[in-house]
Amino acid sequence: MLRALQLAVAKFVCALVLLSPLPALAQSDLIVEKKTFSIPSYTTVGGATIKDVKIGWQSAGTLNADKSNAILITHFFSGTSHAFGKYSKDDKAAGYWDYLIGPGKTIDTNKYFVLSSDTLVNLNVNAPNVVTTGPASINPDTGKPYGMSFPVVSIKDFVRVQKALIDSLGIKKLHAVMGASMGALQTYEWAATYPEAVDRIVPVIGTPGGDAFLIEWLNIWAAPIKLDPNWNGGNYYGGKPPSDGLKLALKIITLQANHSDWAIKTFGNAPADPAKDPAAAMENQFKIEAAIDAAAAARAATSDANSLIYLAKANQLANADPARIKAPALILYAPTDLVFYAPLVEEAARKIAAGGTAVETAQLPGPNGHLNGVLAVAQQADKIKAFLGK
Repeated sequence: MLRALQLAVAKFVCALVLLSPLPALAQSDLIVEKKTFSIPSYTTVGGATIKDVKIGWQSAGTLNADKSNAILITHFFSGTSHAFGKYSKDDKAAGYWDYLIGPGKTIDTNKYFVLSSDTLVNLNVNAPNVVTTGPASINPDTGKPYGMSFPVVSIKDFVRVQKALIDSLGIKKLHAVMGASMGALQTYEWAATYPEAVDRIVPVIGTPGGDAFLIEWLNIWAAPIKLDPNWNGGNYYGGKPPSDGLKLALKIITLQANHSDWAIKTFGNAPADPAKDPAAAMENQFKIEAAIDAAAAARAATSDANSLIYLAKANQLANADPARIKAPALILYAPTDLVFYAPLVEEAARKIAAGGTAVETAQLPGPNGHLNGVLAVAQQADKIKAFLGK
């Protein structure tokens, strides 16, 4: 029964929970290597110093002679640098945008050098092939995990560390920056902070900054963790982690990242077990309840609760100035998005265009709401390819 439920939600789990691959994602022949980029010391936007900063990254393709063909992919809230390819031929799942990125694909690695990196405070601390400095890391000054003593970091900090990575590769100007959701926040930030270093941007399902409604939703995403007694003010490393709070947080995020169209079509009002009517006992679940419970539990096993709290804060602090964005933009958005509402994306596009910047927009319809920006970007493949080729 559990396996059947997991298969029923494989489509959204692949994007948000990264458990079950879509058929298109499972066919990649592109093998990539996870590498580590290190900075001896980094000063945050807020003025704090973090020693021995490490982030993981991967790439595919080859830099051309003048290093002008690099495309940076920035990842979403629960994502990692694994946007394309596989780490070994035996991997069941390829990267989340593998259907877009690779040899001969929309973002052609025969033409472009494509790279992606884990952010600071990445959620997936306990997942294989994830390298990230954050609250679960050892503080060199104390020899113990930072916990909630880790400095506040923002989307701007994520981008600054990425810029250091780009500089280390000798890349003076990126051909493009592209990312979904939190990746879109980073994409806008790149264009606003480093206008001389970005030729064009493709932000997907996101705005330059969070609105007040989203800021409060991000607070709600993190709230269950703080209510779990095992959280202990963030001091749970070496003990029992706040798994119940983390699972509930991931359930909330999962549901908001989708849409009622998906829920109704995928589950309806069916019981999780036909022999256990939800009306007969309080513990008997509906199919959607059991499915999201299972997905959240599996994802919680590879995630870090404190890192989710820090990620929520970083997203709340996103505030790229549309007036500073001069790179031509192709903005893709989902009309049924419950995280970054379509009218707010359209408003952002108008503000960027008001400064004379060339802006194109295109919609990503589908039943998955916000997750259409991870699962269904191929419907705008021709537009993306043409935009990158200009």
